[in-house]
Amino acid sequence: QVQLVESGGGLVQPGGSLRLSCAASGHTSSTNAMGWFRQAPGKERESVAGISGSGSSTYYPQSVKGRFTISRDNAKNTVYLQMNSLKPEDTAVYYCAAGRVYNDYVGLVKSDYWGQGTQVTVSS
Repeated sequence: QVQLVESGGGLVQPGGSLRLSCAASGHTSSTNAMGWFRQAPGKERESVAGISGSGSSTYYPQSVKGRFTISRDNAKNTVYLQMNSLKPEDTAVYYCAAGRVYNDYVGLVKSDYWGQGTQVTVSS
């Protein structure tokens, strides 16, 4: 089992920045790829970033490309999501996920473990 704990969410004004963190514990060697997802009220969960095990490859959908940056510190078993130029439509619960497989087309291919989520609200 792998446990994922997100932190760093909150309220931010449009144009502002936030950095989310996801700390992994447990049998982390069973997972490799990591990703961030979000779900807004009434909408389906969507991927916003993915990263390979080494951190050398990353994936972003067009909606966040150039504004969000995913990174990882394997020594700390932690993945980060730096979010800049935030917009009201970025408001959602953000989830960290872990799995075995990453590719450049969808990022994290299958999520085996999920965090509990952290709320991000972008509003003036």
